[in-house]
Amino acid sequence: MPATNLLQGTLDLLILKALALTELHGLAISHRIAQITNGTFQVKPGSLFPALHRMEEAGWLASTWGGSENNRRAKFYRLTAAGRRQLQTETRQWQTISLAIASALQAS
Repeated sequence: MPATNLLQGTLDLLILKALALTELHGLAISHRIAQITNGTFQVKPGSLFPALHRMEEAGWLASTWGGSENNRRAKFYRLTAAGRRQLQTETRQWQTISLAIASALQAS
């Protein structure tokens, strides 16, 4: 399946979900999103890093500097308590939206 453009508002949800289990650096977040979406979404650095910065400013993410698996300096992101709440909120909203779209598509 070819990569698909992200719908407006879904990038935050996918980043939050990617970080739900453990902290990750930017490239690993991008890889995790591709993994959990079965390759449907390929997030480019030009979209990812501004979103990470914005989400950190909002208090949803915290970060620390560390070494990546190839011994390069990398910024590692993790969910804050506010980020976990935001993940729950956005998950509920997305479920409501996706059910409504599915219903609309099945309508005669």
